[in-house]
Formats: sequence, structure tokens, C-alpha cells
Amino acid sequence: MEYKISGYKPEKFFHFFEDFSAVPRGSGFEEGVSNFLVGFAKDRGLEVYQDEAYNVIIKKPGSKGAEDKPPVILQGHMDMVCEKVAGCTHDFHTEGIDMVIEDGWVTANGTTLGGDDGVADAFMMTVLDDDEMVHPPLECVFTTGEEVGLIGASQLDFSKLQGRTMINLDSEWEGILTVSCAGGMEYTMSKDIKKETVTGSILSFDLAGLLGGHSGSDIDLERTNGIKLAARAINVLLKDPEARVAELNGGNADNAIPRECKGAVWFPTKESADKAEATLKELADSFHNEITPLEPAFTCELSRKDDVEVAVLSREDGRALITAALLAPNGVRHRDPEMDNFVLTSLNLGVVRTEGDAAKLVFAPRSSVDSYQQETLDLLDLTAATFGFTTTITGAYPGWEKVEGSHLVEIFQESYHDLFHDELKVEGIHAGLECGLFYANLPGLDPVSIGPNMVGVHTPDEKLDLASTERFFQLIADVLKRLAS
Repeated sequence: MEYKISGYKPEKFFHFFEDFSAVPRGSGFEEGVSNFLVGFAKDRGLEVYQDEAYNVIIKKPGSKGAEDKPPVILQGHMDMVCEKVAGCTHDFHTEGIDMVIEDGWVTANGTTLGGDDGVADAFMMTVLDDDEMVHPPLECVFTTGEEVGLIGASQLDFSKLQGRTMINLDSEWEGILTVSCAGGMEYTMSKDIKKETVTGSILSFDLAGLLGGHSGSDIDLERTNGIKLAARAINVLLKDPEARVAELNGGNADNAIPRECKGAVWFPTKESADKAEATLKELADSFHNEITPLEPAFTCELSRKDDVEVAVLSREDGRALITAALLAPNGVRHRDPEMDNFVLTSLNLGVVRTEGDAAKLVFAPRSSVDSYQQETLDLLDLTAATFGFTTTITGAYPGWEKVEGSHLVEIFQESYHDLFHDELKVEGIHAGLECGLFYANLPGLDPVSIGPNMVGVHTPDEKLDLASTERFFQLIADVLKRLAS
């Protein structure tokens, strides 16, 4: 394989990152990359375990002199969010990531990079492959389905793990050690819809170019939600009592702030369509004035077809969908003023679909406070009941509370100071991490999470800072050496 990343150390780590990224690994399609890891372990004579969810555990004895030290769990997920720009032909099921190196950053050509969490996988592969690194016994855990509800970790056989010290490698900002996280779930509203075929004029719009972002770590940035914006536009058009919803489709994952959304509304006559088209153009101008100062790539493309035959939702079903999408809570709901306004509770409307005979809205509620989370669920339940939706909850995962007096935190702080002559920040995070499930299933666990600088995670703008990643490797390697002493 011809590698694109050069000039950074250790070279093998960055090569493993490219090797791993060459294997398709979208959430729900991890069998291939899971088998790749099993083969990797067997080629090196390491103990390996693969379960029915395609989670992989690879164990390696401690280095010379550290064989009897307490084992350490290293952990990350193998799946990635598969987002791409409009017009990109990349097939995530069959193609690896096409990397681009620019000014010390690595990104992907029109798609998400998968640094979240390919960096973790590459680190674990490196330490498993390297017989010179100093470390205690290692239990490297590669999980599946993290990006769609921590599915793999929720099915993991925790009895396979003896370690009670855990380093999760799934954070996204250098110099910050994460010691707690929010719990969350995927919440879906579904409604059977009636459609009929009619003839008339169709006004369509395509919203694109929004910044989007991670629904946990970026939710406080007040970025525009494409679904909410599209519902707002359709709501205005439905003031015509004969207008009918033909389409509302947007977003790809509950945990990604939707960057794009398509909508279409039917009108029975050209005259009514003329009036609606003028209204829609005014709305598009208003949207540009509101959004482009902060999200300059935003676009709103309009189109119209007359005398066409099209399937539309019943007036009642269309009205219910749009109103539910508009009135359902979204964004930050509670902050902690004593922790610099740290986000305690939020939710993201991440997906809307009007395909087939059902409409659905998919949300990602998050909170580190159980009572606040219940308040959010009650509001969603009320919205669903009011507009005739049924609800389901999947992929629920617990939060994780800070371990007081953590020995592992002390070691990280000492190592970071000695290596980089700076202080390591210790913080909580509003995003969900698999640490919560490990913490709930392994009594006495002392977990932390850390990672290098990444920006634009869960979007095609995702970038990984190569120099930061080099320092990330140095830090974890040094911490393992200290744990082995």
C-alpha cells in the first residue's frame, strides 16, 4: 500500500491508521473490519475473541518485567459515521476512505474521515504489534455500532475483561482528559401515513451546506438544524388550505446535526403554485440572511414542475408531521451555571423520512441528570401523542460519573506535565461515551477518555491534526509505561 501520511512518528501508527481506514466500516456493516482485526491478532499469535455483534477483544501479555501488573483496558470503536457532500459518489459499503493531506491535517475527499474512532483502532494495533513498547497486560476492546447507539458495547461479554483501569481513546480535543459523560438513547416517532396520487404543481427545495456537527459536543454552538428549517418552510406553504406535503426527507443519523433536507409541497393549480413560489423565494432569501453570516456554505435550491402526477400525504398526515417536527424540543435544554454553563441536557432531531407508508422523526436525547432526561422524554411523548405518533426507544446507554481520587487521572496529569510542560484539563463531556457501559458493568472501574485534535466530526469537513495525533501517541505510550512500572 502506498501511504499518504509521512513525516510523523511513529510511522507504523500512521500506517496502521491508513490500513484500517482502507476497510469499509460504516455503522451496521462492521463484519469485514471485525474479521480484519481477528486476522491481525491471529497473525501475531495473540489471544482474540469475537462475538456475534462483531466486537473484538485482543489480549497481549505485559512487557518484560510487567507481566504481573494489573491489566489495562484500551478501548475504541471500529465503526464510523458515513456522511458525504452532495454529489459525492463514494460507496461506503465497498470503498475505503480517500485521504487528503493538507497543511498538517488529514481529511477525506468529500466524506467523513473516520478519525472518530480510527485513531483508537490504529493505536491499539500499534501497541499490539510492537514488542518494544513497555506496558502492563493489555485488553484491547474494539466495539461496533457505537455511532448508532453503543450497540456493540451493550452486547459485550464483560466477563472476558479482568482490567479495572480503562483508557477510552474516543475524545476529540488535545489537552483535555474526559472523566464523565452523558447518557442517551435513540428516540423514534413513527406514524402510518396515507398517500394518494394527484396531478398538479410541485414546488421542491433542497437545503444543503449547513455545518451540522456532533449532536453532543457541537449542540451548544446553535448550528442550524436542516430538518427544523425545512419544516418551517413547509409550514408557511401549508397556509394554503389545499396544499399537500409530498416530501420531507433529511438527516442521516440521530447523533449528527442534519446538514441537508429536502422538501416538496403540491398545489392543485398553477395560480396557487405561482403564489407559493413567490413566498418560497422570499423565505429562501430570509434563510440566507439569517444563516450565511455563520454558515457561509448554506444553499437553498428551488425547483418547480407543473402538470405532474405525484403521490402526496393526506392533508391531516402532512399537517401532523410538519407540526410535530416544528414543536418537538430541540437543542440545549439545561446548563450548569456552576460549571461554566456546561451542557447538562439536550436533544437533536437528526432524521426525518416520508418514505413508503410511514413517516418518522428520530431524535438523540442526552443528559447527565436523570430527572432532566425524563423531562425531555415526557415532552417528546406529549408531542407524539398529540399528533398521532407511536414511539420507540433503542440503544439506551448510561452516563458515567467522575471517579473521585482517580489514580489514573493523577498518572495522566503527571505524564502530560512532564512531556509537554503544561497542565492537563480534567472535564466532563456532554456526548455519550462507551465508558458509561463499561463503568456500569465492571465494578470498581477507573476509566478516562482522551484523544487528539479533531474538528468537523460526523461531517464531511472532519479533519485530524497530525501533529496533535503524534503527541497523543506519545502521551498514551508514556502512561502505559508508567502503569507498567
